[in-house]
Amino acid sequence: MKVQEIRNLSSEEIGKRIDSWEEELFNLRFQARLGQLANPLQLKMVRRDIARAKTVLHQKTEPVNANGRTK
Repeated sequence: MKVQEIRNLSSEEIGKRIDSWEEELFNLRFQARLGQLANPLQLKMVRRDIARAKTVLHQKTEPVNANGRTK
């Protein structure tokens, strides 16, 4: 998922997406351990989606001062 798409979501929706991606990541790791993972690149993509979503969520909740930096 692209950053702009994540930014258009509400904080609650982002939280739900993070939860679903973390569950998907767990399942992918489980499949990888069993040797049943068809596309190992999926692990990387899901981890990055989680990181992007957490970053955007943090940016939405963190106050910003006049310099554009978080306090």
